Amino acid sequence: MKKSLLAVTALGLATTLSLAGCTGSTGGSGDAGGAQELTFLTHWGPDQVKMLEDAGKAFTADHPDITVKVQAVPFGNLLSTLRTQGASADGPAIVGIYDAWLPELVRDGLAAAAPSDVADDVTANWPAGVAAAASNGGKVYGIPNEIDLYQLNYNKALFDAAGISEPPADWDALVKDAKALTTGDQQGLGVITGWNSGVVHPFLSLLASNGGSFLNEDGTASELTSPEAIETAELYAKLIADKSTDPRKSTANANTTGPYLDSFVNGQTGMIIMANWWESALRDGMGDGFDEVATAPIPVGPSGDKSSSISYSWMTMVNGKASVARQKAAWEFLSYLNGPDSGESGSSAMADILLSMGILPTRASDLEAHAAQLETPFLSSYVTALQDATPFPTVLGGPAATDALQRQLEALINGQVDAKTAMENAARDVDAALKSAQ
Repeated sequence: MKKSLLAVTALGLATTLSLAGCTGSTGGSGDAGGAQELTFLTHWGPDQVKMLEDAGKAFTADHPDITVKVQAVPFGNLLSTLRTQGASADGPAIVGIYDAWLPELVRDGLAAAAPSDVADDVTANWPAGVAAAASNGGKVYGIPNEIDLYQLNYNKALFDAAGISEPPADWDALVKDAKALTTGDQQGLGVITGWNSGVVHPFLSLLASNGGSFLNEDGTASELTSPEAIETAELYAKLIADKSTDPRKSTANANTTGPYLDSFVNGQTGMIIMANWWESALRDGMGDGFDEVATAPIPVGPSGDKSSSISYSWMTMVNGKASVARQKAAWEFLSYLNGPDSGESGSSAMADILLSMGILPTRASDLEAHAAQLETPFLSSYVTALQDATPFPTVLGGPAATDALQRQLEALINGQVDAKTAMENAARDVDAALKSAQ
């Protein structure tokens, strides 16, 4: 495995949230330890659902008393589905979560601590930072699966047409190139509105690359009124004032469906800052045109000294409200799904599913098994960027704090507030969200 991949094991990369939940289960004898039916709730698309169903069937062939069903919902409904259905013993048995949700799910009794054999497997076979993100209060609460981070994506054909020879390395070049790429109905740099992580993570990646941070070191208050944060907000304001960023092209949901994706796919956006999992949506939408897509580090700001992307990870957990027998069956299936014998050529079935979407797996043996795939032109810069990534904080109140920052960034993008006011309002609302969650 290349050094850039091995470096993952030394990182404190930790923020995670995953997507699979389980709704519904059989009652009766299953609760007493007999046959168990587990529903795996996910926001994945049809191709990945099929792969997960196949893994469930393979597991059931050797464990006939345990069956797995898959139910897909939009990502935006995932946490609410978990909260509304998971409180019942007959609710989700397995839930894939974004790690940032974990502190509140543990507090509310919805996340079950992993049994000792699963916890030992996680600490032995996953990077320490990723394992820490799947833990709370010193206990492991799930099995990590993916890590995501952001890079600058750009259209090489549009760069050539604008006479731009290389991607921007700093903010001055970013502003200059965005202006050069803006012509007619074409915008230079696209941003997202309408989806919290899609709004917040690119902004925080630029902030991290400007030497700033979202929260203070102990995660109890925002750092959004810092000079670095205000400079980042002013960058947004500058791009919009130059008409290099068009708010009309910004709308997206968690699957990137909408004008944001359409604009880039159709060659009407020159650059965006987006996560590695977006590769599959681009390939599907662009066909042969995907060959014109290139990736590069986040441009460095005037107060920064290196590029640093926000990173976040995901895990699959077991519902703490499920019966003991159902929890046991769920951990058995998850150990198989994430183990090296369930996929192809030493890979886990989970890693095979993730790589089908351009998502980076995190288990050490999966990184080895997929080393060649991770060195593609699209993904290689993401893998290299792991070394300097800034983990999204996993703290109580984190989801509400994200929503608070989203609202103010959208107000800035839509011209409703200036940069300084947006950051002052965001700091106030983020602090309130963090305090109320304690």
